[in-house]
Amino acid sequence: MIDAQEQLERLTRGTSTVIPRDELLAKLQERRPLRVKLGVDPTAPDIHLGHTVGLTKLRQFQDLGHHAVLIIGDFTALVGDPSGRSATRPQLTRAAVEAAAQTYQDQVFKVLDRARTEVRWNGEWFGKMAFPDVIRLAGQSTVARMLERDDFAKRYKENAPIGVHEFLYPLMQAHDSVEIRADVELGGTDQTFNILLGRQLQKDAGQAPQVAVILPLLEGTDGVQKMSKSLGNYVGVAEPPSEIFGKVMSISDELMRRWYEILIPEPTPLQRGLLEASDWMGAKKALGNALAARFHGAAAGAEAQRAFEERFQQRHLDAEALDEVSVPLKDGKLWLPGLLTQAGVVKSNSEARRLLKQRGLRIDGETVESEEYACAADAVLTIEVGKRRAIRVRAS
Repeated sequence: MIDAQEQLERLTRGTSTVIPRDELLAKLQERRPLRVKLGVDPTAPDIHLGHTVGLTKLRQFQDLGHHAVLIIGDFTALVGDPSGRSATRPQLTRAAVEAAAQTYQDQVFKVLDRARTEVRWNGEWFGKMAFPDVIRLAGQSTVARMLERDDFAKRYKENAPIGVHEFLYPLMQAHDSVEIRADVELGGTDQTFNILLGRQLQKDAGQAPQVAVILPLLEGTDGVQKMSKSLGNYVGVAEPPSEIFGKVMSISDELMRRWYEILIPEPTPLQRGLLEASDWMGAKKALGNALAARFHGAAAGAEAQRAFEERFQQRHLDAEALDEVSVPLKDGKLWLPGLLTQAGVVKSNSEARRLLKQRGLRIDGETVESEEYACAADAVLTIEVGKRRAIRVRAS
């Protein structure tokens, strides 16, 4: 292992806060592999870059010789994480959780080293608990303490319902740390309360309390909202390399720099040089390449960059190779929001309108902002959408 102080500097890069920082340094100075915990609830089959923030930091701990413990929250997922929620989550079935957990595991090892990861399911201990055990767990905190959480406090103030089972979630996450004797727990800023509660429960159990390494939440491609599939501002881990690269190229320079801070904690000399030289286009390409390579391999990352440069920078669009859709004219015009939605380029007419306002659509090389486009019957148009997609449209 490298020097403890150097480890501290590397491990805290890109974090929001470490609580307490001096305890992490002290643990690192023990020169032993620390047990580093990251809990994930399998509530959906696919993960995106926002989910990989914790995985990336966990891999960094692995690469420095520490022991990664990945908790698959099959029981916490049944409760539903109330963090940041303004309403109670719908409760999932056991079958849905197990199905999501399988695909989740397939994807997390695109980031983590499988051979050096201890995978635990919290059903191992919660599934064996009798009702008296649940009562004892519930007795380890108070309602007043739970209402210190911003989300619970806000809902209580607004007379919004709070399920009793939701109070169990922070206690269950905290108890996971007791079961695996965690030295460190990783989590987003919305998990701070739960992780600190884990410190309390470990102290109550006579264990040394874990250090909370709190990570920032990743903004989506819009640069405003937290990355979310429901908002459509996500980059999926399982998406094709060309799609990952293209989405990265569509983000702002400011957001690109933030993604570097969060997703690339140790930039390569090439990446660092591009950033220091303020070569934002070059840095963005390097980021897209790195992320595509992280999930699909170095060759796939390089090919995604080559294809992007040929298609969008050198303007080598092979119109014959594009997907083609046939769309009827109305009064000699195409209604572009409906066309883009029908073709599957965007998810809704409103998203298409935003694209037009942002001058993100070109027809036969010309930028178009109007929702209607006049053309002749049987015309074949090449429509480029943003920086990453193109389709052929046959008017009829």
